[in-house]
Amino acid sequence: MKKPWSGRFTHKTSGIVESFTESISFDKRLWKHDIRGSIAHAKMLAKQGIIPAKDAGAIVKGLLEIAAEIESGKFRFRNELEDIHMNIEAELVSKIGPAGKKLHTARSRNDQVALDIRLYLREETEDVLSKILQFQKTLLKTAERHADTVMPGYTHLQRAQPVLLAHHLLAYIEMIERDKGRFTDSLKRLNVLPLGSCALSGTSLPNDRTFIAKELGFKAVSGNSIDAVSDRDFAVEFLSCACITIMHLSRLAEELVLWSTEEFRFIEISDEFTTGSSIMPQKKNPDVAELVRGKTGRVYGNLVSLLTLMKGLPLSYNRDMQEDKLPLFDTVDTLKSCLEIMTAMLPGITFNCKRMLATAGEGYSTATDIAEYLVRKGIPFREAHEITGKIVLHCIKKNIELHELDLKELKSFSAVISKDIFLCLDPVASVRARSSYGGTSPSQVLKQIKRYKKSL
Repeated sequence: MKKPWSGRFTHKTSGIVESFTESISFDKRLWKHDIRGSIAHAKMLAKQGIIPAKDAGAIVKGLLEIAAEIESGKFRFRNELEDIHMNIEAELVSKIGPAGKKLHTARSRNDQVALDIRLYLREETEDVLSKILQFQKTLLKTAERHADTVMPGYTHLQRAQPVLLAHHLLAYIEMIERDKGRFTDSLKRLNVLPLGSCALSGTSLPNDRTFIAKELGFKAVSGNSIDAVSDRDFAVEFLSCACITIMHLSRLAEELVLWSTEEFRFIEISDEFTTGSSIMPQKKNPDVAELVRGKTGRVYGNLVSLLTLMKGLPLSYNRDMQEDKLPLFDTVDTLKSCLEIMTAMLPGITFNCKRMLATAGEGYSTATDIAEYLVRKGIPFREAHEITGKIVLHCIKKNIELHELDLKELKSFSAVISKDIFLCLDPVASVRARSSYGGTSPSQVLKQIKRYKKSL
């Protein structure tokens, strides 16, 4: 197969080089975007009088035929043609003859691939945002069902204070909302047209980049041709956003793994989203959650891979940048599958509300309520903290919980204590009292739910 650069060379490309340098095995997934960009480019060439309108019409018709062949699976991708661009162009020339050779006027594969990736990533970012929204809605429905379920809140994985399960789940909605904002914001920098920058310096031909931008829905046109072909910041930014998002999914996955253990017994994940053991008949393993947790490291690796790829490249385009696609494609696929599986798994989880409530009152979780009770009685917080600490130590020595103390014992630690202190020792009352803005009280949680029902 004759190479598009064959005029400069006297020897054919080695077969081993063709195998080593090909990217068609993975960049063929950009075919729709490549064809879409080429159609817009052909229309511009005709509009500007760079090629005859008749040739542009033949090019567009031929590209649409190729698209139909790829869609139906009839198209044969060839490694010797290296990439998606040359595979499509070679087939176009085969279909329509010399007119097909005019398509590559006023562009390079450098700006062509930059365009393809931006078109692809713009589409995938919108899809990721849609999946994030569905995940948030599923979390919100689960939170609504458990607006009065009390559970232990944790710090350092030690029981800290009672909270509502809904409040805990809403924390993930908040996290994912920030992720949504990051992806949305990244679209501003992604939605910039690089085509027309050519290899690195632009062209002497009268191209109209603004026309192409409008045809393809880009909000802006790149302002520097060298930067346009050598920039992959938009891909790095997508991977960065993906890393933070999947980190949030992993944190929830880790909690689902913990909560499903016999030691916690907070939840049971439905059979559809668990697996068994090949040797232990009793096992029911949270493999889906574990795999979400495990795939997180893979996405992190993809970000580091692309950052490392780009860190030492001189301007402008270098062939190293061919390696940008595998980590990008893998991240898109992995993030979307994790969002989908978590969204599907959540509705089938059964929460052990009685167990959660029982454990919420254990481990001296209402100690902070005692300290705040003493503050309301006029004792400075640091003194109240120390008094409460002594009460907890007393309980530890007696191997009892706070609510098992009698009034006489409690008053021995401070004369200001009276029988109304027992209202503070109930985990439900403790939750009800946390009415500061954004807190875990039912009134505040219902406001959060209402806010998200409106915004989602």
